Amino acid sequence: MEQDLNVTYLILGGHMEVDKYRHFYFITFLIVYLLIICSNSTIVYLIWKHPNLHEPMYIFIAALLLNSVLLSTSIYPKLLVDFLSEKQMISYDACLVQFSFFYSLGFSEFLLLAAMAYDRYVSICKPLQYPTIMRKTTVGSFLILAWILPACQVVTLATMCANQKLCSFTLTVIFCKNTIYKLFCVASRAITSFGLFILISVAVFPVIFIIFTYIRIITICYHSCGEVRRKAAQTCLPHLLVLINYFCLFMYDVITVRLEYDFPQIARFIMALQLVLYNPLFNPLIYGLKMKEIYKHLKSLIFQHKVH
Repeated sequence: MEQDLNVTYLILGGHMEVDKYRHFYFITFLIVYLLIICSNSTIVYLIWKHPNLHEPMYIFIAALLLNSVLLSTSIYPKLLVDFLSEKQMISYDACLVQFSFFYSLGFSEFLLLAAMAYDRYVSICKPLQYPTIMRKTTVGSFLILAWILPACQVVTLATMCANQKLCSFTLTVIFCKNTIYKLFCVASRAITSFGLFILISVAVFPVIFIIFTYIRIITICYHSCGEVRRKAAQTCLPHLLVLINYFCLFMYDVITVRLEYDFPQIARFIMALQLVLYNPLFNPLIYGLKMKEIYKHLKSLIFQHKVH
């Protein structure tokens, strides 16, 4: 859809009966977005405030939750505007920006989970070397790598997409993701190959590393005392729950765009929502309730406000 000033606009065609349910959608998603910001920010605040939480494991958790807030902010404000608009549209340039934020932050989550897995491995399997290995500079390097590497890769991919000629202007989704490849007049082998390289380097490899790390942890814990096994269960189980959930949703998103099968609109709508709903909303619950030290401070914060 070409408009004035040579700006290309795309139609976001994945919405379900917006005219009928626009106010319900708007209120529901506004509440969800506020819950995501408040819950994640609360855990990040607790980690920042309490010195006993200034350890690598908790710093990585804070980074993961901050990443969830940024990822949600790249999606929800535009969604809320679309629910109140007569037409759900976005310029192609803005679409590529949203695409870049969504995937760079999405891939960052895998790298942050990999850093957390390595931290748990060193803590449980090499406790005497832990202070030497997991120094502040090491933690800082992991955080920078987790955010900068995917951002550089995805921005490069988005730049390649910007140079493609479009023959279709309707996306079958509610926000911009890899379905933009289906708009191109000619499928680009370079974009497909580079996209696969990104997927392997910042999603598949980190997941393989995480699985290998947890196998090592489980093996060592099996031959250790009950205290070590209990420590491993308390700190590793939340990470595994988050990883399994996120990896399944992310792989669904990647695989479905490659399939020629035309999924029902409601199925695409629900799965798109799950990508930006489950982890940002449930991560703070998982870490807030399952991590003993965070839960203790969270309980103190809640009861302190009740007293006042």
